[in-house]
Amino acid sequence: MAKKPPQQIALAQNFLKSPRLARLLVEASSIISSDTVYEIGPGRGAITAELARVARKVIAIEKDPLLAKRLYDHFGDAGNVQIIEGDFLHWRIPDREYKILASIPYNVTAAIVRKILYVPPTPTEAYLIMQKEAAEKFSGRPKETLFSLMARLSFDLKIVRELRRTDFIPAPDVDSVLLHIRKRSQPLILEEDLCLYRDFVRFGFGRWKKNLKLTFKPIFTYEQWRRLSRDFHFPLDATPTELTLDQWLGLFHCFQQMVSAEKRSDLKRWRDKFL
Repeated sequence: MAKKPPQQIALAQNFLKSPRLARLLVEASSIISSDTVYEIGPGRGAITAELARVARKVIAIEKDPLLAKRLYDHFGDAGNVQIIEGDFLHWRIPDREYKILASIPYNVTAAIVRKILYVPPTPTEAYLIMQKEAAEKFSGRPKETLFSLMARLSFDLKIVRELRRTDFIPAPDVDSVLLHIRKRSQPLILEEDLCLYRDFVRFGFGRWKKNLKLTFKPIFTYEQWRRLSRDFHFPLDATPTELTLDQWLGLFHCFQQMVSAEKRSDLKRWRDKFL
């Protein structure tokens, strides 16, 4: 079996083997002729070439100097392709409206996704080839995670395609998928409630209790919890990952109403109590 070059190991690079697959992925996306598209870690340029065929402008950011030079040599005469040698994690995106399509390095997947979701300006859409396990964590499928319950407030995250290990050179040791990230037109929660919601959910995930009924015992009475369980259709002894995003939002809104009606206290004091 051929060994990966040392630099390739360091950057955890797995390149799409088939130009046809790259074309299918681009054609299946929402990218159109008026779009500016960023590509993270373009590698050998299979996706870059297909993006250049469709998008108004393609900015490909490659960390590996050797690959960046090869990309520049290949696409240097393309009027709508810009090759940047650099690290996406440290690159400031100047565009206000843009999309992303990329096969990202698996060893920095979490850092890349966090930047895409939380460092403005955020993209209207992103298509990311990544490890299946990570994509499931980010998208909250089949069960919600602390990450997904935060990310999905402002973005819809969905696995839209499964890939074969043989689709890559070299073939990875894990399963890969295409994750579609789409910014919501309106967040699911008001901006002024975001910090309290975050602490509320972290409180539910962060305490060493067998279930949420015990975790939220200082906040909800048993009768209140039983009513919430019935109204939002979750088991009385549900764990944090057994609740859907809608059920978490329902719990949070009820909590806000109870604090206002019963505790006669501001929300900040409760947030401080959670921490």
